[in-house]
Amino acid sequence: MFIPKILEARPLDRYKVWLKFNDNTAGEVDLSHLSGKGIFSFWKDYKNFEKISIEGGRSLTWSDEIDLDADSLYLKLTGKKPEELFPALKEESTYA
Repeated sequence: MFIPKILEARPLDRYKVWLKFNDNTAGEVDLSHLSGKGIFSFWKDYKNFEKISIEGGRSLTWSDEIDLDADSLYLKLTGKKPEELFPALKEESTYA
């Protein structure tokens, strides 16, 4: 089973990030819809948004309070549905 890991991340203009994953999928993810909302008010100062880091390949982090997981970022970048990344979600439960 493929588990997305972030290999590279770079902040871009207008609250976008460029990401590269361990399957060589790469591209831009727009995070502008989060900016200024709740915890993401931290990004009002754009210099804070630029202080992006990768934690263990499994999340992007900003400060100690903001992190976005690799799975959701991979889905957003590729346009795939969760069932495509996690086949077990397709399986129907059977009850005895």
